[in-house]
Amino acid sequence: MNFLLDNWIWLLTAIASGAALMLPNLGKGGGADAVNPNGAVQLINREKAVVIDVCEPAEFAAGHIGGARSIPLGQLEGAKGLPTNKTLPLVLVCASGARARKAAAVARKLGHERVHVLEGGLAAWREAGLPVEKTA
Repeated sequence: MNFLLDNWIWLLTAIASGAALMLPNLGKGGGADAVNPNGAVQLINREKAVVIDVCEPAEFAAGHIGGARSIPLGQLEGAKGLPTNKTLPLVLVCASGARARKAAAVARKLGHERVHVLEGGLAAWREAGLPVEKTA
């Protein structure tokens, strides 16, 4: 007991740093894992992840990840573009990541087991120098 009393400052520091490390994980929306652009590329290439862009059609046409499926957030619940295999990883994308987090909750509710949100959205994808396609 004397050890704890003598070293209370170190104990408090360890608890505070542990809490600071856990804090970012508490705010993840929809039970989804946030993934950075490089992590998304790995999921796409290694695990055949399906990229779902939840932006509106005009935003999608202006620029999207190659191979992404366009399913606006408001249409996600009844969409036929979602994979029937609910164990396939999904990478949800929007302009900044906010709509994708909302979409993650919907995807989980629909039974998809491996839902990921692209951290920072399409803006982070572009910033990482990854390719973007446009449709006419």
